[in-house]
Amino acid sequence: MSHSMRFGVCYDFRNPPDSDIATPSLYGEVLDQIQWLDQLGLDLVWFTEHHFVDDGYLPAWIPVASAAAARTKRVRFSCDICLLPFNNPVRLAEDLAVLDNLSNGRAEIGVGMGYAPHEFRGFGMPVARRLSLMEEGLEVLKLCFAGERFSYDGKRYQFDDVIITPGYVQEGGPPLWIGAMSAAGAHRAARFDSNLLPQGSRDHSLDPWLDDLKSSGRDPADYRIGIIKAVLVTDDREAEWPRVRESERYRMQLYNRFFAESKQSVAPGGQPISQRWVVGNVDECVAELTAFITEFGITDLVTWGAPPGLTPETMNRSLERFATEVVPRLKADLRA
Repeated sequence: MSHSMRFGVCYDFRNPPDSDIATPSLYGEVLDQIQWLDQLGLDLVWFTEHHFVDDGYLPAWIPVASAAAARTKRVRFSCDICLLPFNNPVRLAEDLAVLDNLSNGRAEIGVGMGYAPHEFRGFGMPVARRLSLMEEGLEVLKLCFAGERFSYDGKRYQFDDVIITPGYVQEGGPPLWIGAMSAAGAHRAARFDSNLLPQGSRDHSLDPWLDDLKSSGRDPADYRIGIIKAVLVTDDREAEWPRVRESERYRMQLYNRFFAESKQSVAPGGQPISQRWVVGNVDECVAELTAFITEFGITDLVTWGAPPGLTPETMNRSLERFATEVVPRLKADLRA
């Protein structure tokens, strides 16, 4: 593995209506937590994106990342994932340029197509356009990140004489990630020379990307593989796991609904890249995460900072141990 391992936290800002947590308070507490975790030495802060959800699921991640960038010095910001069909790619590239400058080069971007029918209805957009919007959006983003003036004439987008200003701090723009739940998504990530956010079966979401890189003469070790893999570090599983487990059940109900409404599912068969929680003491977490990272070649792993219905403070003790006890051991073991 030529890349150093990176670890961090992920946020969706979901606030169930019966949580009794005021949304402004949740946002403020998350920003406080991010600043604290930056000081503890974590590497990454990721956000997720969905729209028109009654619990306030984060619809716009760059404003939050920008607020966090102003309060941190080292963590890098990205999204798993930004729903590209709902984002004009030139406007997104401009927002990323601002974030890249605010953070002094700590911006990255992970994108996907989306699949929830209610979101496409909300934006007045046929679901059938998601593939063309994704493909053209990626083409335009790559042109924007190159830092040169360009024009583009596609089926969905037409741009004339565009250059992104201010320029990016990072040469070539923010590192690009593409989410994949299928072989088509994995092939797309390879075709656009992207890092990978696999989900579901290894056979469908990871191996085709690796095969494409190798067959084209590219070294997979030059790329990164990232995932959300939640961790609860505890010496008393019976006392601390139940409330986190209930939050996880609530979190997954929404995705199950999305999949049912879209009549889609993660491609079946093969070896699953499990995103189930790792729960245990420091030794147990290190052992399970080491095996998982090694098996799938993971380079970037984030845990949930504030699961739905729980205040950030609820997770602080686990996150502190993750940052100061689990992560240093993982980095040392995986370098060995």
